[in-house]
Amino acid sequence: MTTLAETQPQPVAGARRRALRTPLFVFAAGYLLLMALAAIAAPLLAPYDPVATDLDHVLSGPSLIHPLGTDQLGHDVLSRVIYGGRVTLSGVAEAVLTALVLGVTTGLLAGFAGGWVDRVLSWITDIVLAIPVIVTLLVVLAVVGSNETAAMIAVGVLGFPSLARVVRGATLTVRQELYITAARAFGLPDRTIMVRHVLPRVSAPIIVQTSLFAGGALLAETGLGYLGLGVQAPTPAWGNLVADASTVIAQQPWLLVPSGLVIGLAVLSFGLLGDAGRDTAADRRARSAQGRTRAAVREPAPRPDSTALLAVRDLTVGLPGQDGFTTAVDRLSIDLHPGETVGLVGESGCGKSLTGRGILDLLPAGARILGGGVWFDGTDLSALDGKGWQEFRGSRIALIAQDPMNGLDPTAPVGKQVDELVRRHTGRTGRAVRARTLELLADVRLPEPETVAAKYPHQLSGGMAQRVLIASALAGSPELLIADEPTTALDVTVQAEILRLLKDVQRANGMAVLLISHDLGVIAEVCDRAYVMYAGQIAESGAVAELFESPRHPYTAGLLGALPRRGTPRQPLTTIPGTVPEPGNWPPGCHFRQRCPLATAECAAVVPVAEPVPGHRTRCIHHDLAPASGGDHDRAEITA
Repeated sequence: MTTLAETQPQPVAGARRRALRTPLFVFAAGYLLLMALAAIAAPLLAPYDPVATDLDHVLSGPSLIHPLGTDQLGHDVLSRVIYGGRVTLSGVAEAVLTALVLGVTTGLLAGFAGGWVDRVLSWITDIVLAIPVIVTLLVVLAVVGSNETAAMIAVGVLGFPSLARVVRGATLTVRQELYITAARAFGLPDRTIMVRHVLPRVSAPIIVQTSLFAGGALLAETGLGYLGLGVQAPTPAWGNLVADASTVIAQQPWLLVPSGLVIGLAVLSFGLLGDAGRDTAADRRARSAQGRTRAAVREPAPRPDSTALLAVRDLTVGLPGQDGFTTAVDRLSIDLHPGETVGLVGESGCGKSLTGRGILDLLPAGARILGGGVWFDGTDLSALDGKGWQEFRGSRIALIAQDPMNGLDPTAPVGKQVDELVRRHTGRTGRAVRARTLELLADVRLPEPETVAAKYPHQLSGGMAQRVLIASALAGSPELLIADEPTTALDVTVQAEILRLLKDVQRANGMAVLLISHDLGVIAEVCDRAYVMYAGQIAESGAVAELFESPRHPYTAGLLGALPRRGTPRQPLTTIPGTVPEPGNWPPGCHFRQRCPLATAECAAVVPVAEPVPGHRTRCIHHDLAPASGGDHDRAEITA
C-alpha cells in the first residue's frame, strides 16, 4: 500500500542548493556580498584613512605598503575603493528601492484592476518613459546641488516604468487564472489577492528586471561621479576614482585598474544574480503544486513475468492536494506486445493521458508516480534518470500529443524540426539528414514533401500538422508509439485518413501502438485489444471483437450504446447519466456505481477486482447482467 511520509519537501531550499552548486552564481553572489560587507566594515578593513596622504609615495604601483598603489595625492587606493563602495552601493540601493516600490505597485494595480486604473497608470508610465534621463538628472542636480541621494532617487523614478510594464504584463496573465476568480468568490480583498497570490507568480520577471536595473543604476551613479556631479572630493566614490585615474592615465595606467575592475565585476554580478533568481522562481512555481504536500514514498512493483514489450504493473499516479497526493490513476496494469495495437479508451477525466505520460515519465508539474512500475523490453523505466531516458524517448518509445499545432515550434519550418530529430536519433549529417526528412514526410503521405518542409506550422492544416508529428515520431524508428488522442482536433474525413495512415505505418514498421482515445469508433477501426478506463481504473479489457459483441461491464455497454450504428437511423441512442467523478471524489466501492443501472448496496461495500470472464477481464461483480444494459454490438457497425 502506498504510504505518505510526514516530512515536508522544501522545493525552494532545493532550488537554492542547486543555485549554490552553480559556479557563476556563487561567484556573483559572493562578490557582491564581499563588496557590501567590505563597505559596511570599512573602518575595520581599510588600512588607511581614505583622505590621508602619503606624499612620499605618489602615483605608486602596488606595494607592501599600499597593496593597490596610490593616486596623485598619495591616497591609498585600496582604502578609497573600500570606502567608495559605501557611497556607490548605497546610491544603487536607493535607486533600486525607489524603482521597486513604484514599478511593482504600479504594475500590479494596472494589471489587476484594469479599466480606467490601467489606462491612467499606463499613461503615467508612458509619460515618464518618454522623459530624457540625462536631461532630467541634470535639472535635478541643478536644483538640489551635488546631492547623491536625490540624484539616485531620480534615477529610480525615471527607471520604474520599464519594471511596471513587465509586472503589468505578467499580472494580466495571472489574473485570468481560475484560482484568482475563486479567491474573489471566497471574499478575499483585492489587496490580499495581489500580495499573496499574484505577486509570487510574477516574481521571476521582477527579479530579472530588477537585476538589470541595478546594473544600470550602478553605471549611472559612477557616471555622475566621473562627471563630477556626484559626491565631491575628497570623499571617495567609485565614479570619482575613475575620474581621478583618467587624468593621470599617461603617467600611471595602473590607477584605472582597481576602480574599473570593481565596477565591471559588480555590473556583471548583478546580471548573473538575475539569471539565478529567475531560475529559482521558475523552479518554485513548477513545484508549488507539491510544495505544501507531503512527500510520497513510492511503493515498488514486482518485476512482471511477461513477454510483453510494454508491461505496466500497478501504476499509481498522484496529483498534489492540500493534504497530500490525490490518486488519479489507481493500480493500473496493461500489456502491449510487439507489433500489437492496443487501445486505452474512456471519457475525459478518466486518467488516460496521465497514464500515457506516466509511462514516459512526462507527468505535469507536481504530479508523481506513487506506486507500481513500467517495464519496456525488460528494462525498468521507473529506475531511469535523465540520461537514461535519452536512450528511450524518441528512439525506442515515441509520443504523439493531442493537439498537433501545439506540438510544433511556431518559429521554425517543419522540415528543420524533423531534421533535428533525424540528426539526433540516426546520427546522420549533411544532406543525408534532409533526405531522410523528406522520406519521412513522404511516408506519411504529405504531398510535395520539399514544399511542406519549407512551411511553418501556421501554414499547415490540422491534418498536415498531424502527419508532420507522426513523421517526427518515426524519426527514431521507435518500437512503441503512444498516440494520445491523435484525431481529436480533426474533422471526420481527416480522422479517417490519419487512422488509415497509423495502421499502414504500424504494419510497415512493425512497431507496437498504444492508442489513447475517448472514441470507441476509433478503437474499433485500429486496435486489436482494448482497455476501457474509468475513474483511474481499468474497468474492462480484452480483444476488441469480444468487448464490442459481449461487454461485461456496464460502463463499456453504456459507451457502446451511446454510439450511432449503421443501418439503424431511427434507433435512439442511450446516455450514461452524470459525469466522471474527479480524483479525490471517487465513491467507495465501485467507482462507477453512482452512474450504473445495475448498482446495488453490495457495490458500495465491495471493492471490485478485475476478474477473468470468457474472452476478457472485467471489474464488475454483476458482470453476468451487464449485456442487458446495452451490449450485443457488431464491431463493423460502429467502425469510424
